[in-house]
Amino acid sequence: MSHLTRFKLVLLAALAITASPIALHAQTSARSSGALPSLGDNSELAAAAERRIGDRIAASIYRDPDYIDDAVLADYLQTIWQPLMAAARARGELNVELDERFAWELFLIRDRSVNAFALPGGYLGVHLGLISAVSSRDELAAVLGHELTHVTQRHISRLITQQARTTPWLIGAMILGALAASKNPQAASAAIVGGQAVAAQSQLNFSRDMEREADRIGLNLMLDAGFEARGAAGMFEKLQQASRLNDNGAFPYLRSHPLTTQRIAEVQARLQLASTETPPANPASQLAAANARALHGMMAARAKVLADPGVDVLRALLVQAQITSAQITIGQSINNAGALYAGALAAAKLRDFAAAQALAEKVIAITQGDPQAQSQAVLLQIDVDLLSGRVPPSFKTIDISKTKVRAELLTQSRALLASGRPRDVSERLSTWVTDHPKDSGAWQLLAVAYGNQGQTVRAIRADAESHAARLDYPAALDRLKAAQDIIRSNPASSDFMEGSIIDTRTRQVQSLVKEQALQDKIDR
Repeated sequence: MSHLTRFKLVLLAALAITASPIALHAQTSARSSGALPSLGDNSELAAAAERRIGDRIAASIYRDPDYIDDAVLADYLQTIWQPLMAAARARGELNVELDERFAWELFLIRDRSVNAFALPGGYLGVHLGLISAVSSRDELAAVLGHELTHVTQRHISRLITQQARTTPWLIGAMILGALAASKNPQAASAAIVGGQAVAAQSQLNFSRDMEREADRIGLNLMLDAGFEARGAAGMFEKLQQASRLNDNGAFPYLRSHPLTTQRIAEVQARLQLASTETPPANPASQLAAANARALHGMMAARAKVLADPGVDVLRALLVQAQITSAQITIGQSINNAGALYAGALAAAKLRDFAAAQALAEKVIAITQGDPQAQSQAVLLQIDVDLLSGRVPPSFKTIDISKTKVRAELLTQSRALLASGRPRDVSERLSTWVTDHPKDSGAWQLLAVAYGNQGQTVRAIRADAESHAARLDYPAALDRLKAAQDIIRSNPASSDFMEGSIIDTRTRQVQSLVKEQALQDKIDR
């Protein structure tokens, strides 16, 4: 079990977060259940305080090797996440204070288990195993809608409040225990298990109510966001099947949040009602649905390969892709794109670059009728080229100044760096990070681009900003001070404007480091 997996399990136990995994089980239609009462926000924990707790946990996750910043998958999740957020705002489920104060960050976790989890302060984690296991973006929307509801309804902070009432020292001990879990899971478990036992019985019914509320509101959100109710139905079927099999470990949430007869009955009734309200499909919507399935198949394939499934699985994916490739012709349905995509990426991981290149070219050929799938196929080909140590042929035609999609921007930047065009990269990324200052991946590439041009001070500052974006303020401060030392020893090494920016950022980050230290002292 990885450090991050242990960390998360301890955290979820400590906070009794029923929001954890895809304990998502569809929800009711907007018209039929909109009048049902909510649990109400009886939390005494301020939004700012909850955000601070979330920031500290997030900082630990960022440093864990199981955290992965894959721009392609992250962008795909955002195409699902943002409509859900918009629906929550439109329905009044997400109030202005939480919208402004919370982070609303999605973590990708390199873990093959089917899981997703909510953390304090608007942070949500998604396992690669979840993306690869669900059959459609609608199923993924069902999971994310459920998790979003746990945050908007303040379920986490309400549980913290209830636990704090049970015993004054419980919250501090449990948060510290959760933060220690990634380093020493056994010690952390020992620190929190006693306090958890005291409060467990009083929390049980409350937690079930939270799950039902998340079921109900979550479906409303996904329907209002334009997703299909059958996504929730499909997810629920997977949960039921896993429950009947007594959970083989691939669905970790079933151990702490088993399906109850009452919840199963409620969900099935709501799904039946929602399914009767689905309008009939027309040719245009059928084509859009087919393209969406193909795109999801490609993203599921990427998640499966990046989750490090092992050599045997990679070989099996490659063999299956080669069989599929031999059986199809250009112009056939792009439903095979997922299998070919998986084979191409698996072959590259196995260092069979000839096979990888051939399969990537086939993906490009069969996705020509769908711009979104075609774009992902091009990015796949660049990935394959870079993994093989080859300068992507496409670099000659890349005009990075017009790129607005993060996955395209970062992938193309890597291609341009490999081809010896760091100036193009630094010019575009310096503009990008101005608008997206928390994009750690962009800062990292910008540091490389500056370094390749011999702009050492700017490279160090970009590296510092990358650390700051991941909430590692001590490391960021260390890099900023290093940049200041270089400027002092050689004033000609940087212009006045750059030195002024570094001085200002050093003071700001110093303040954040002191604030973190003070908060740690208070918690102890």
